[in-house]
Amino acid sequence: MRISDLENINLPSKYDEEFRKVDLQALFSYDFKNVKSYELDIVGLDSIEDTNNYENPLFEITKNFEKKQIVLSINSNIPEPICLVHKIKDDETFYTNSIKVEVKKGAKASLIEVFTNTSKNSAYSVNREFHIEEDTDFEYAKVQDINEENTFLYNAIFKQEDNSKCKVSNFELGTGLIVNSYENSIDNKNIEYNLNGLVKSKDSSNTANLIKTIHNNESSTSDINYKHSLKDKAKAVFKAKSIVNKKALYSKAFQNSNTILLSNDATIFAQPHLEILIDELEASHGATTGTLDKDQLLYLESRGISKDKAYDMLLNAFEGQIYDNISDELIKEFIDSYKRDRYV
Repeated sequence: MRISDLENINLPSKYDEEFRKVDLQALFSYDFKNVKSYELDIVGLDSIEDTNNYENPLFEITKNFEKKQIVLSINSNIPEPICLVHKIKDDETFYTNSIKVEVKKGAKASLIEVFTNTSKNSAYSVNREFHIEEDTDFEYAKVQDINEENTFLYNAIFKQEDNSKCKVSNFELGTGLIVNSYENSIDNKNIEYNLNGLVKSKDSSNTANLIKTIHNNESSTSDINYKHSLKDKAKAVFKAKSIVNKKALYSKAFQNSNTILLSNDATIFAQPHLEILIDELEASHGATTGTLDKDQLLYLESRGISKDKAYDMLLNAFEGQIYDNISDELIKEFIDSYKRDRYV
């Protein structure tokens, strides 16, 4: 099976503005021996037809194979995070999975997803729809740890109702080809949407985060904050587009990308973008790229700290700002103690 042979899907190319610098042609032309739906070990969940009309063709790839969505419905407060672990094992296989997460009115809940693999020349294409009802407080964390010679496509769409809060934290740790798409059309009032990411890449890993946020109603906040630490020949793409339309008075739209390059061969393409159609708002965007501060390294060494330890201290301080943004202490503990070998 080749993705390029699929009908009725206008596959993106690296020349399309939305996907510029993201080269998916090797994936699209690869001939997978098997196609499978990834089944999570959860009983009693309903499934519904996926009726969404996606503008982003990466969502349509999953939908082409996965016609239904598993529904995970959270009806009340839960004291501990729900944890879903995905382990891709079969070689030469294209996997798909689609889940709709419903967080009902007034609930406070957390969800963690971990994606790992032991496969070779396989891919995993995932769709997520998050429906967050009014007066809810929802936190989501994703750990991606897909190794080389494998591909991970993660596509998430968020739908928030009045007075809802949604905080998302992404930890991109793998060495394969990873493309994440996040879309949120903010159509209701008094919404908080925080999207945080740490891209910690090495070897020849290739990671892209494609983010689109549209403000269509008043008094809502979107805050996108990513940090990249890249070494060896790692490559990363960060493209964030926030649109604030005329009815979105008193909105707040923030974007920020900070990158530390830890080798001469590591590269980053960062493109934060604001499209603002009103004056009554707060907005900012920025992107920085550099290396670890040599003066800070020398200062720590002058205090008797070894060069390697000083290096780690500065890098941990840089990356730690994403960890600090996590609200749920149990999620923090999970991320802090995460080890790949526990999940493969």
